[in-house]
Amino acid sequence: MILDELSELNKYVSVHTRFAAAFDYILNTNFESMKVGKKEVDGQNILAIISDEDAVSMLASCANFECHNTYIDIQVCFNGVETVGWKSRSSCVEPRGTYDKDKDVLFFEDAPDHFFKLHPGQFGIYFPNDVHAPMIGEGRIRKLIMKVKVD
Repeated sequence: MILDELSELNKYVSVHTRFAAAFDYILNTNFESMKVGKKEVDGQNILAIISDEDAVSMLASCANFECHNTYIDIQVCFNGVETVGWKSRSSCVEPRGTYDKDKDVLFFEDAPDHFFKLHPGQFGIYFPNDVHAPMIGEGRIRKLIMKVKVD
């Protein structure tokens, strides 16, 4: 997992071959005027999803404690303050069901080890080993979720 300020985003360009294109999109797109929904940035290799939803309780978010196999999530907070729960996948012991390939999600019954806040102008990068519980907070949270294909 990586947490940082948007102004520091380009420090991480070498972490993955598709990050340069994803970061360019993040830094050069006006997300305030974008409609909620999904957009292909580079076919199925990079997707951009705009979310503008009410925050949820810690209990509700942790009930959907998730990780992904096919995509890395780059999540950027634009409005509101989002609390996120996190735990290393290697420490999780209670999967809920099996991996859903179509939705690229595996849920866990485990509880997060750590919680942190994302404020406007900050981002988190969640790799397949990062089990996360997002959208915890109060009020509305507007954010970008970039899906970057792992392979």
